[in-house]
Amino acid sequence: MTWNSGYVTDIIYTTGYYDQQAPSQIALSCLLGNVAPSFARRSEQLTYLELGCGRGRGALCLAASNPEWRVVAIDFMPAHIEEARELAAEAGIDNIEFIEADFATLDPRELPEVDVASAHGVWSWVSDDVRAGIVRILGSRLRPGGAFHLSYNSLPGWQGAIGLQRLIHTAGRRISGRSDRKAEAALELVQALGAADAFHLGQSDLVQMLRKDLSSMPREYVAHEYMNDDWRPCFQADVAAALADAKLEYVASGEILENFPQLMLTDEQRAVWDRIDDPALRELAKDFCLPRGLRHDIYVRGPRRISDAARDAALADLYLTLTRRPEDFIYELNLPAGHGALERSFYEPVVAALGQGPQRIGDLMSLAGRGGRRDNPAELAGMLVGTSQAIVMARRDADTGEAATRLNNHIAMRVLRGDPSHGALASLRLGSGLRCSGDHYVTASMMHRLGADSSVDRWADTIGLKAEGAGREKFLKAAEETRLRQLRVWKHAGII
Repeated sequence: MTWNSGYVTDIIYTTGYYDQQAPSQIALSCLLGNVAPSFARRSEQLTYLELGCGRGRGALCLAASNPEWRVVAIDFMPAHIEEARELAAEAGIDNIEFIEADFATLDPRELPEVDVASAHGVWSWVSDDVRAGIVRILGSRLRPGGAFHLSYNSLPGWQGAIGLQRLIHTAGRRISGRSDRKAEAALELVQALGAADAFHLGQSDLVQMLRKDLSSMPREYVAHEYMNDDWRPCFQADVAAALADAKLEYVASGEILENFPQLMLTDEQRAVWDRIDDPALRELAKDFCLPRGLRHDIYVRGPRRISDAARDAALADLYLTLTRRPEDFIYELNLPAGHGALERSFYEPVVAALGQGPQRIGDLMSLAGRGGRRDNPAELAGMLVGTSQAIVMARRDADTGEAATRLNNHIAMRVLRGDPSHGALASLRLGSGLRCSGDHYVTASMMHRLGADSSVDRWADTIGLKAEGAGREKFLKAAEETRLRQLRVWKHAGII
């Protein structure tokens, strides 16, 4: 067997940032599960570990947004680690260490004790030996009270699409060439069979959705997601049983809205679910009801359960800021339980206040006109953050942060050189990242360097766009639209 151990290693993965990995959101998930986020007491000296960091953008964003933290990020692919180290050096992010290692053979004693760990997109793509290595690392290095975020392809959600993955994997492996070209050829076969009314490519709603989505996905993504030899979706109970060897207990979903069963389940489903006492069986029943194939789980090593009153007191002291303008706020929701809406009499005063700047949840709860609903900060935090229209803020009075600004500017330069980066703008004030596209990096960098009110024509000149041409006109239009929609949001988030 070659060194790649069944992984796709000849092409690098896409970049990305996932809110579920941020300790601030992990802490919110814990509170919604009535568990004290003990690690939050070390919020200014926290040690964070990412297992399977890819090209390192998420770990770098967290390190730059929290200069006093120690961040350790590990990946199997040398190309990922080399790129991440290079960007860290260029941006002067010195509180992060990138390690190339195989979890199956890594000695946990080589790592520091950590408060929070995360493994996104790893567990259901790797062998049993690698999974055992992850459990060994967590059992040895995660502190008591520490939290672990884990995402994985889950069952029964993936049940109808297991054949699709096998088709892509087998077709790709039978073709010579680079993995992105193998993925392209495999997808051509999938689409040809679909067009020929292949029975098992037309019966599952998930398969039909994936066929549609995959046609527009970067081929690097398809290769890494579907062509690893050990790809295996999992039942949550089996994952929990494996992590129990590290003394970890499941406490909440990292998908904020999934912690509200009244939003996820129909009345009929809820009636059945409410009759179940066993936690593992409750999760399995929920998984049979929800139309999703990826779980984000939060586990804690020695969880400390708290009362609703203690939970609400902790939530009241959190600060939120909007991720979009108040005029762009969406009150209508499409949920697994059906169409829903955020009650305007309840939320419009909250959104209006947040439009003026970050607000403490306890203060938002006391706004006039909220009547008898002042006692439900969990709902308010859950709906705003769970719909990705607000984000938890770590340091309300912090400035833009030198490390965060440097990282954002260096990624912007890479975007201008043709790197199709998607990720998040780092922020000392947030203590995490604000998700963005590659174009947003450039716009934020121009605002910071030349002034938020400077001419977009000047931005175009600065980045070297020709005085005339479609490229310049496209940039000017997009930059002005981005400034219109994002300026206030970025100022409140401490990015500008």
